[in-house]
Amino acid sequence: MEDTAIHAAGLASAAHGPSFFELFLQTDLVTKAVILLLIAASLWCWTIIFDKTFRLARLTHKANAFERAFWSGAPLDELYRRLAKRADHPMALMFATAMEEWRDSPKTTEVSFNRGLVGRIGQVMDLTMDREVESLEKNLSWLGTIASTAPFVGLFGTVWGIMNSFQAIAATKNTTLAVVAPGIAEALFTTALGLMAAIPALVAYNKLSGSIESYANRLGSFADEFAVVLSRELDAAKVA
Repeated sequence: MEDTAIHAAGLASAAHGPSFFELFLQTDLVTKAVILLLIAASLWCWTIIFDKTFRLARLTHKANAFERAFWSGAPLDELYRRLAKRADHPMALMFATAMEEWRDSPKTTEVSFNRGLVGRIGQVMDLTMDREVESLEKNLSWLGTIASTAPFVGLFGTVWGIMNSFQAIAATKNTTLAVVAPGIAEALFTTALGLMAAIPALVAYNKLSGSIESYANRLGSFADEFAVVLSRELDAAKVA
């Protein structure tokens, strides 16, 4: 009866198996390095994902509020006075830099000068937009790098674990599960870690790239619309 209980406890312990931490401690230095590299890549990946997601959501919210104020019919100078000192998002910065160029230029009814002024304002807004979008895209390429390389790093750990299994077989001349299981466990563990790092990185890279592109298009549309508004202001001043 006692032997049966001991045997059952042994089976339960074997079925449960070692924890991930115990499995990590049992691996050699090469496998430990692979595991730590993949964990670091996964943490960096999620850091970028959360940062870009929350930042895009915040910028979209501020852009919505700014567009409501811009199209409310308030005079441009009044809107500039209200927003210039707290232009903390790309659309407001584009508006502020454009208005600075507008206010610093001499007022005239000459058509060629006014066309050049609208062109310069458009260039100023484009430069501001490019700078802000570039800042928004910073570190995004890491997601693509992790998505493309993490599976191969995990595959290296897989091959290394299988090699350890064959070496254990050669050393002990025994092919039982107890001999090959540690190496196979290492192989499967590194494969899983590689996929855990690569899959979220790939999905997030595609999603965030699309969101940033949509936001950049929105900024470009605002620049075109603002150029039209300024052209109307110039035409109105010429008629007056």
